[in-house]
Amino acid sequence: MAKLYADTDKYGYQSDFPIVEAYNAAVKDLVRARFAEAGCEWKDFVFGKEYAVIDKDAMQAIEDRLLEYGYRFEPSAMSSSRERPEAYKDSGLYAEDFSFEHPEAPTAPVDGDGRELRGCGDNVVTHKQNLVGTARYVRTIDKVLECLQQGVAEDTIAIVDDSGGTLTAPVLEKFHGVLCAGGTTRSHLAILTREYNIPCFMNVRLSGIKDGDRIEVEVSARGKTVEDYESGRDASARVWRLAKA
Repeated sequence: MAKLYADTDKYGYQSDFPIVEAYNAAVKDLVRARFAEAGCEWKDFVFGKEYAVIDKDAMQAIEDRLLEYGYRFEPSAMSSSRERPEAYKDSGLYAEDFSFEHPEAPTAPVDGDGRELRGCGDNVVTHKQNLVGTARYVRTIDKVLECLQQGVAEDTIAIVDDSGGTLTAPVLEKFHGVLCAGGTTRSHLAILTREYNIPCFMNVRLSGIKDGDRIEVEVSARGKTVEDYESGRDASARVWRLAKA
């Protein structure tokens, strides 16, 4: 079987997501097979025959096989699950009673201060004291428009998916704080919130926090560094749901 550069790339890595790894592996197998059949040098294959033997139908066949096994892709944009429900998981964008339910979210019963641990995340910047506010899911253009038209409550802690910051850019400076389900403390959203001096957690793992819940975010914890990510060192800060008065 023909070998690809990716097979011996010392900087290569295996994806953390099984479906991504399965898809990438299938693409590599396809390229290996078609390269071997072509019987030419790699440069001639890449700049010539590749376009004739690896076409849309070949790539579509890989996706079709994955879907036949029952896998579904994670939505990468708001339109994904709406336009192709057969291929993407339901992200709950328009569910009225939605809450993130991350399998690795730490939880604990209500403590003596009336706080119930419901998750954690990577703190972007250390602040003097923890952040308290009202959780609001801001995951769609409709919700951003609502914020623009009706205003943003002063204590809003926005819970978002978009680590790039594009979706929430028009209203970002209005938020009391931000919890982002993706990214790292070096993502674009993290940079923007740092510049606006808005407390922010990236890569949050939450469970059971609903829209309108009062929450406390441990932004007094130290910020997660590049060294933490590179070494795999856990530096998670906590998110609590506050007991109702």
